[in-house]
Amino acid sequence: MKTIKIFATLLFISQISFGQDFSKKIDSIIKVSHTKNPDVGISVGFINNNEEFYTSCGKLSKESKVDIDKNSIFEIASITKILTTNMIAQASLENKLKLDDYIDTYLPKQYVLQKNLQNKIRISDLASHQSGLPDIDFAKLIEINPQQPVNKITTQSLAKIINECTNLIDYGKYRYSTIGIVLLGQILEKAYGKSYDEILSEKILKPAKMKETLTKDFNVKNKTSGYNPEGGAQEFFLWNVTAPAGLVKSNASDMIKYLKAVLGKNNKISNAGLTSEKIYYKDEKREMGLGLNISTEDGDTIYLKSGDSMGQSSIICYSRTKNWGIIILLNKRDSKMRQNLLNDIYDNVLK
Repeated sequence: MKTIKIFATLLFISQISFGQDFSKKIDSIIKVSHTKNPDVGISVGFINNNEEFYTSCGKLSKESKVDIDKNSIFEIASITKILTTNMIAQASLENKLKLDDYIDTYLPKQYVLQKNLQNKIRISDLASHQSGLPDIDFAKLIEINPQQPVNKITTQSLAKIINECTNLIDYGKYRYSTIGIVLLGQILEKAYGKSYDEILSEKILKPAKMKETLTKDFNVKNKTSGYNPEGGAQEFFLWNVTAPAGLVKSNASDMIKYLKAVLGKNNKISNAGLTSEKIYYKDEKREMGLGLNISTEDGDTIYLKSGDSMGQSSIICYSRTKNWGIIILLNKRDSKMRQNLLNDIYDNVLK
């Protein structure tokens, strides 16, 4: 009995030591990156075997004297898409829909697919970016209003894009699609008879205890300022009907709570996560789950999703096998810096 107690004590000490080493290495990588990019605010949360670590650098804005921390609010932008697809997976587990069902009967009434497109596109096609549908022309919208490009998108303009589509030129091939995820959000609203915000709160935010994650009302004191690639000030997006593709504002602390839920066992978010992690698209370049990019290296499968607004960049990544997850948030649009940070952390710490 004494030997067992000694072994348990040594194991506990070893786990603490490993966690501290893990934390120090990531903290060092973040500080080196901030030294090279002093104008970029960074907030990082990471979880290893259910133990949380946080590190951050920079101020809420160029004018602020307030340090960024784990509670500072960022745009997670397209990371919102994996919250939407997790809810689609939850809906399938609740028998509200089937992932291999055609979208025709699930779409709101304003959508009328051309006859040759009927019974062609599946719900899983929307979620894995292979529907072949035309997408929103963001480049054109940015030219019109670089601060709020989605302002011009309405229920009517979305319906016009879908209803006038006569040919799925690349159906079954990967092409990143914002409109596909927006349609998933509308399918959720029809399935549950509630607004997207209400479903998000009920299915993700409340179960995961994400009390600081925001949608439409994000005028809070600990909000970071966004900056475009040239360093100019950039407003947070007001997403309106396009909410399911990029609405959410959150922080490192709450996103770690989401990762805890995903990596947990026998909860609705985790069960839906397992469904989302199945391969729904594969070619020589990529594998896709429901909204998730899938990468396998050295026998370990990594699930990840990046997000870029006009003024912020983010990425979330986790390994179910090794039970770790990480969220990286930047208050400047810099996808290269975001990816380099993840690569450095993965290669030097998580691998």
